[in-house]
Amino acid sequence: MKNPNDGFIRGRIRSFKFAFQGAWLLLTTEHSIMVQSSLGVIMIIAGFYFNISPVEWMIQILAISVVLATEALNTGIERVADFIHPDYHKKIGIIKDVAAGAVTFVALGALIIGLIIYVPKILNLI
Repeated sequence: MKNPNDGFIRGRIRSFKFAFQGAWLLLTTEHSIMVQSSLGVIMIIAGFYFNISPVEWMIQILAISVVLATEALNTGIERVADFIHPDYHKKIGIIKDVAAGAVTFVALGALIIGLIIYVPKILNLI
């Protein structure tokens, strides 16, 4: 909540504090975020192992962060939908399915990026 007594700098610091609290809450309570972040860590380890280029690092980090951000937004949408209508409702179900679909699109894109980066490197090992 915005504190009217906060100046610009203090307000920004509080905003970062809330943002990090939200990220920590996601990482420690949401199984989908735990899975996605674990896959991200595995891909980072793979990046070091295969010595990927700086451009590949940028694309990989962007893909990982977009997947995590989309997953976080999906979680937020699901929580709001459940708060508004805790019981099953067809329209709420559609909203939640569409939000999950967004995660699917992003995750498939990240998978394709991973394949483009790593398949040639794995084939060179064979």
